[in-house]
Amino acid sequence: MGKTIYKKTGISWLPEMPKHWGESPLWVLFGEKKDKNKGNLVPNVLSLSYGNIVRRDLSGNVGLLPASFETYQIVNSGDLVLRLTDLQNDKKSFRVGFVKEKGVITSAYTVLKAKGPGLSLGFYYYSLHALDLIKYFYGLGGGVRQSAGYKELKWLKLPVPPLAEQRAIARCLDDKTGKIDRFVGLKVRLVSSLKAYRQAIVGRAVTRGLRPGAALKDSGTEWLGQIPEHWEVRRLKYCVSLNSNAAPPRNDDKHYRKIALENLDNWTGRYIKTAIPGFEGRGSFFKKGDVLFSKLRPYLAKAYLAIEEGFCVGELLVLTPDREYFTSGFLFQRLMATDFIESVNGSTYGVKMPRASWNFIGSIKLAIPPLAEQKEIARYLTDKTGKIDSLIACTETKIRLMKAYKGALISGAVSGKNISL
Repeated sequence: MGKTIYKKTGISWLPEMPKHWGESPLWVLFGEKKDKNKGNLVPNVLSLSYGNIVRRDLSGNVGLLPASFETYQIVNSGDLVLRLTDLQNDKKSFRVGFVKEKGVITSAYTVLKAKGPGLSLGFYYYSLHALDLIKYFYGLGGGVRQSAGYKELKWLKLPVPPLAEQRAIARCLDDKTGKIDRFVGLKVRLVSSLKAYRQAIVGRAVTRGLRPGAALKDSGTEWLGQIPEHWEVRRLKYCVSLNSNAAPPRNDDKHYRKIALENLDNWTGRYIKTAIPGFEGRGSFFKKGDVLFSKLRPYLAKAYLAIEEGFCVGELLVLTPDREYFTSGFLFQRLMATDFIESVNGSTYGVKMPRASWNFIGSIKLAIPPLAEQKEIARYLTDKTGKIDSLIACTETKIRLMKAYKGALISGAVSGKNISL
């Protein structure tokens, strides 16, 4: 095969393409489809999820479902679906899907149907997905909710390779992206398993200790169950002080770390540096050895073991452990255990911004080992979870790299580059 010669294009998102390719506005190739599901004749309800058209689970969403699906639109295999609503808020979701079975989907979505047989629907799905990857659609919206539709799409210019080449590119991408998706799927399941294993290790260590044969006793608290017989049970509020630190004077020129909720990794407490501090003002002052715990959306499991002085957002409780009862390291691990998080989460009030109160959190009874044993457990968990977290981070890096490679592969292929046919 000879060297491909490229030409400049009139397409804003595609500066050049093979010389023998043509270009066309979208309306010449695709029309808008609006087939309402009158009489509820098509029962298969579909949705667009992470760039895939999937069957919608109707069993657990009773309060969120319409009384009838007659207002939904019918889609068929080969149709292209675009979700061009709420463009100003959600800038993460993939907005293009390829329909593989007959069903109905919300009329809020734009459905495209090929105007003739001379198109590879797979090729144009990948072309629109390439636009999705560069967030092209976010520049189309208008109105309060920043929505768009066929009217805004119709003049979008698309490449038009020869049909045989369209089909070859689509087949090649189906094969290669399928392999990537299977690899990513395996890695995602591995991460999920590692996270579950991590929580199991933490939960076991902070409720039963590190000695499997230790004698047990009834804790007297149903959710704690049996605990080592030499451990004691006390309410959290009697073992810590809440927000008790005196803040330094405002004219203090020392640079203090500022911690907002977005600075804390869920379930690990790892500090995440951000370019801009997540809140204005001073917030609550914390000292080295304090444990911060989020009362907002506690299911996210955000906590932090302070390694230096600083200020945190008010949604974080600053807990200073009473050295008679808790070491900082053990208290941090105990608050990050699944049973504690689930207990706190079950007490929240508010729908959009669920919070737990200190009155509830402080009243929770915890099993407390001797201080020497706490130090041993904390050292053990720091070592074990550190190794697991490293493996998770490595696996997540592989996932990100493979997703980036997939995006580059698609973008290159629909512009006639970086693909062997």
